[in-house]
Amino acid sequence: MANFGEGRRSGGGGMLPLLALSAVAEYYRLPWKPPVTASLIAANTLVYLRPAFIDSLIPHISEVWFNPNLILKHKDLKRLFLSAFYHVNEPHLVYNMMSLLWKGIKLETSMGSSEFASMVFTLIGMSQGVTLLLAKSLLVFFDYRRAYYHEYAVGFSGVLFAMKVVLNAQAEDYSSVYGILVPTKYAAWAELILVQMFVPNASFLGHLGGILAGILYMKLKVSYSGSDPVTVAVRGVTRVVTWPLRFLNSLVRSRRRRISGRGRVGRGQTGIAGPGIWRCQSCTYDNSGWISVCEMCGSGRARGNGWSVNQGPELSSSNDLPLDELRRRRVERFS
Repeated sequence: MANFGEGRRSGGGGMLPLLALSAVAEYYRLPWKPPVTASLIAANTLVYLRPAFIDSLIPHISEVWFNPNLILKHKDLKRLFLSAFYHVNEPHLVYNMMSLLWKGIKLETSMGSSEFASMVFTLIGMSQGVTLLLAKSLLVFFDYRRAYYHEYAVGFSGVLFAMKVVLNAQAEDYSSVYGILVPTKYAAWAELILVQMFVPNASFLGHLGGILAGILYMKLKVSYSGSDPVTVAVRGVTRVVTWPLRFLNSLVRSRRRRISGRGRVGRGQTGIAGPGIWRCQSCTYDNSGWISVCEMCGSGRARGNGWSVNQGPELSSSNDLPLDELRRRRVERFS
């Protein structure tokens, strides 16, 4: 999350081709392509580029800067939620989206798309809400008015810090953060300090809010064993949206089974095998009702050999064929 005291937007850096190349290369090597991660990257990129077909539909960045004073004064929820999807320049966007690409693939692959989408939606609200609460608390208790309460900030990095906490919560190894080796579970805290040291415009409060939101999310997840309501809602919407595709897929599969279905072999089976099916008494192969000669052994469908549709077993006046004769007929049939 980038912080700008006067709400100004800085220039670009020509790094979008790097983001596109990295995303395509990473997704190409994956056997399963995480759709939510791809959608989030596409949404953030489109909001930054503002192509003509959505330019009139989305607000300008000046209308969505995260500013605690304006949010509380005007009860502006638009600033609270939409500011996470806006970025001040191309390096800001590319750095955040590269981080989202790596973290999103790992989390979505392990959690599943529905739960991952639920988590991201929850972390956006929690990280922005915690940041707002911190800014208000610093104003009330320490009179930090100019430093945090009136600052302008945008970007997805607060959510990324929260995702980093979730991703590393159970890790027992060590990671390198800007060349410094730290326990992986504390990597987010180390990155918070180092980013603030080397990137003066970074929003310390926004990143801190993301870390606290990640910790809070993990504690709530441990204390609640069932599926959270957001996950249930996401799964329900997904099922509704994809129902036509699943219905067509079931029709195609059913048609393929009817066209390619063959008989079964096995003497232990008795009775009618299915509509339009008759079973050869010689080799017990199930044949289509449209043919009168057994496909397996070549025996004719005479009286006493098999069942016809909607009939019980017909009386047999002859015994099974000798084993040598049955083998001979099979060889002749399939040679």
